[in-house]
Amino acid sequence: MTIAYWILAGLLAVFYLYAGGKKITQSQEELAPMMGWVDTVPMPVVRALGVVEVLGAVGLILPPATGIAPWLAIAAASGFAVLQVLAAGLHLSRGEAKDTGLNAALLIVAVAAAWFAMAW
Repeated sequence: MTIAYWILAGLLAVFYLYAGGKKITQSQEELAPMMGWVDTVPMPVVRALGVVEVLGAVGLILPPATGIAPWLAIAAASGFAVLQVLAAGLHLSRGEAKDTGLNAALLIVAVAAAWFAMAW
């Protein structure tokens, strides 16, 4: 269980550090080709989402690694699962059903990471 958690948490952390970092540092014009939805969401919200993603990635790794408040890993993974449900809803509302595959994959990985964190 421990190895499975670290693999899933590592994959999620890398993904969300990358995506969150881009949302924090890049302009709307730079984000638009990769994230078409940024034209409908105010940039302060996009930046806040980026900060949440980076903090969630840290929450997946640091608490279990240090043994301090390891329940935060469960909260982070669960939060990422909720985030992907909401993201899929946004894509569906914009008529982008074909873009929900990544959301589904990330949702499955986040739920599995939360489950492994609880079992651990």
